[in-house]
Amino acid sequence: MGYMYIPYSSWHELVGEVIEVGSKVKKTKVGDRVGVGAVVGACHDCDNCNNDLEIYCPKMVLTYSSIYHDGTVTYVGFSDTMVANERYIVHFPDNMPLDGGAPLLCAGITMYSPLKYFGLAEPGKHVGIVGLGGLGHVGVKFAKAFGAKVTVISTSPSKKDEALKQFGADSFLVSRDHDQMQAAMGTFDGIIDTVSAVHAISPLIDLLKSHGKLIMVGAPDKPLELPVYPLLMGTKEIGGRQCNWAMKETQEIIDFAAKHNIIAEIEVISMDYVNTAMKRLAKNDVRYRFVIDVGNTLAATKP
Repeated sequence: MGYMYIPYSSWHELVGEVIEVGSKVKKTKVGDRVGVGAVVGACHDCDNCNNDLEIYCPKMVLTYSSIYHDGTVTYVGFSDTMVANERYIVHFPDNMPLDGGAPLLCAGITMYSPLKYFGLAEPGKHVGIVGLGGLGHVGVKFAKAFGAKVTVISTSPSKKDEALKQFGADSFLVSRDHDQMQAAMGTFDGIIDTVSAVHAISPLIDLLKSHGKLIMVGAPDKPLELPVYPLLMGTKEIGGRQCNWAMKETQEIIDFAAKHNIIAEIEVISMDYVNTAMKRLAKNDVRYRFVIDVGNTLAATKP
């Protein structure tokens, strides 16, 4: 086990410094800059665990609202210290800011993993990112780092300048503009859909080339209508990619992000601002991730 001090938390993404290690710990040492993501336990004995896919383990333990092996409840990152099994500790390179890197333990892996898994992490691929939010803006950065041509697809024309100038997207498509959508039909190798609201996916399928892929990473709370005929006519695919919090790939994405200077766009807040932040989230009033300054907030309350 490792004992870490947590200066920053993005709910279930905790980052900080190792301050103590157990006698059998080999992966980390005191003083290391590290993070812990959404998974803190699994059986370590099933096929999934043996293939570095802890997230699919039937006994997987989340960092939040789960029961740990000792019977205690996991309470996410609202404390300034935690104890973690070394298997679930991710090392942060020296050039990776802890605050801007924290959301990559969730948003980063959520976008990086499908780009790799579905064959879109290649130079020259035309990749669409639906939604320029907490997931989408990170997806643009990763896709560009892989050398892809990136188009942001959004209902909000006001986000065009951010997409092109701030995040480096190659083009911007307003999904409510029929002419723009018509002109872009059949031009995408793959599209990653980050939208969690109920929405039509037929127009997105039409944007795909033959053998193109529409990958869902958002999670609408109601079923979406699935048009089958457009899939048949172009041998197109629809797939999903769960937040792949497998530890081997999580370390891979943090190393890749550090190499390419990728961080999340964040707003650092204090613990006492959390309720206000939740209200702002409900109004989509954040650019683009809140990160809680746990260390300084709790330090200010101590005598």
